[in-house]
Amino acid sequence: MNKVILMGRLTRDPEVRYGGANNTAVARYSIAVDRRFKREGDPDADFFNLVSFGRQGEFVEKYLRKGTKIVIDGEIRNNNYTNKEGQMVYGTEIVVNNVEFAESKNAQNAAGYGGADAPSPTTGAGDGFMNIPDGIEDEQLPFN
Repeated sequence: MNKVILMGRLTRDPEVRYGGANNTAVARYSIAVDRRFKREGDPDADFFNLVSFGRQGEFVEKYLRKGTKIVIDGEIRNNNYTNKEGQMVYGTEIVVNNVEFAESKNAQNAAGYGGADAPSPTTGAGDGFMNIPDGIEDEQLPFN
């Protein structure tokens, strides 16, 4: 079984490219995940590279910005290749299966993350659920 669940903040805005036979979106982004236990001299967080494809990649492009707190689940994949000098380069990335917001837009703004130009879901109705943002159709949601 290959399953990973992470919660953290985007370290930069997603980079999205379109390609392939169906001009599919490929969103690459990274998150910082705070360490649970910290020792003096050790880093406070770990950084993970993520990738989302298709409609989920388009969702990431439209709604996620540097500082957005998200929860993802996905699979760890090797990203190994041979560089121009003929040396093997080893790396890993997480292919995201699901992505969800981990805090409200108000909490994000209060923490000093996000910009005024970043689109966001509308505030919830007080029942613990987040309303779907204006202008997004059901078929565009990554969790259909």
